[in-house]
Amino acid sequence: MTATRKDIITLPNPHLRQRSKKIGVITDEIRAIIADMEAATLDWEDSRKHEVGVALAAVQIDKLLRIVVIREDLDDKKNRTFRVFINPVITKKEGKIVKDYEGCLSIKDIYGKVPRYSKIRVKALGLDGDEFRVTIEGFMARVFQHEIDHTNGIVFIDHIKENPQAFYRLGDDGKLEELNYEKEIKDNASLWS
Repeated sequence: MTATRKDIITLPNPHLRQRSKKIGVITDEIRAIIADMEAATLDWEDSRKHEVGVALAAVQIDKLLRIVVIREDLDDKKNRTFRVFINPVITKKEGKIVKDYEGCLSIKDIYGKVPRYSKIRVKALGLDGDEFRVTIEGFMARVFQHEIDHTNGIVFIDHIKENPQAFYRLGDDGKLEELNYEKEIKDNASLWS
């Protein structure tokens, strides 16, 4: 059975706060999990009017494994292929720290303006088990940092929870609106911790 958006866990599920396990051998079971990650991301995207399913970490479908899938082409919504990163690690953070908007499939309808490095270096294993290294800049660097955080039990709101002006909600028109921090975040803090 293929995974769907209903298989994506959201806060306050405690598994999102746990570190994922490193993968030793890439088996058919691991390949099936990767296929489920891709299917769940695309199903989520198909249910959203103004959003794109850019990436997913295995923990988000409740598999505590260090796997990340990221869309091959973030600018072409018709390109529904992913690149797989197994045991991804950021080896170097470079460039400026830039604040920009992030959302998360595991934090329903909340966006935040999150500081991230503008350039990073990553090493990971591919589906063939071979190690590879990439240098990533701009928005894609943000995506990688967000997803690798997931493998370490960190969600984007952890980077901004002390900044009430950093939280947003996507309106019906597809535009981000500032949230009332006291009412929607602070009063529901148990949901986010």
